[in-house]
Amino acid sequence: MNKSIESLYEAILESDKVLIFTGAGISTLSGIPDFRGVKGVYRQKWHGLEVEEILSLPCFLQHPEYFYEWAQTFVYGLENYQPNIVHKTIAAWEKADLIYRTYTQNIDILHQHAGSRRLYELHGSPAHHYCLSCRKYYSYNDIAPIVQSGNCPRCECGSIIKPQIVFYGEQLDQDLLEQAFSDFDAADLAIVLGSSLTVNPAALLPQYTLHGGGKLAIINSQATTLDKYATWKFDDLQKTFEQLAALSAEYPTAAE
Repeated sequence: MNKSIESLYEAILESDKVLIFTGAGISTLSGIPDFRGVKGVYRQKWHGLEVEEILSLPCFLQHPEYFYEWAQTFVYGLENYQPNIVHKTIAAWEKADLIYRTYTQNIDILHQHAGSRRLYELHGSPAHHYCLSCRKYYSYNDIAPIVQSGNCPRCECGSIIKPQIVFYGEQLDQDLLEQAFSDFDAADLAIVLGSSLTVNPAALLPQYTLHGGGKLAIINSQATTLDKYATWKFDDLQKTFEQLAALSAEYPTAAE
């Protein structure tokens, strides 16, 4: 039996170490297409290829133009999207010291725009780019106009420029992953938001909280493999966070 939203907020207030884990589902509230829903990005094809292949390292190295064409709107049109109530509430909780850290699978930079600072991007960020040959650095603002104009960016040395995101076939940052496993193992409460928990190893993180004796809350429109272990499970992110935000405004926080 699921607990109430009020009891989840009470647990946030009472816990010493609360971690947030976010996936693509939270960004759909900002208008960004999701990945694994009924109309998700992964259900579409591009140049006759599955999106997972477009996002694989071998495909990128052979056809970087495929990725940049696909990413023109989703990755390089981020100025068209704004943080939503979930991003803003997480940032407010961080400022009030109600949560310890946020780990995200997302690459849309919306957490930063909302004000989150103790944020760790498990799959990297398009805020940073590097030439694969000479290692010259390029910012998002350097690359986005080129991609938006329909061109594939190239370094002045002529080589491929790659965003600092983790493609299929690449390993996650191992130091960051070890930190995350340690954090989740020590957490009193882990809150999963908008993730189907299908992409490992990041999706394993909430299990560490359970193994460490902590509690788990899941707010996601689709079922996950950990639903039966969650103390709280809600399906509607928007409605749940409207109530959580109202509770945050109504009751004193740890910082007050």
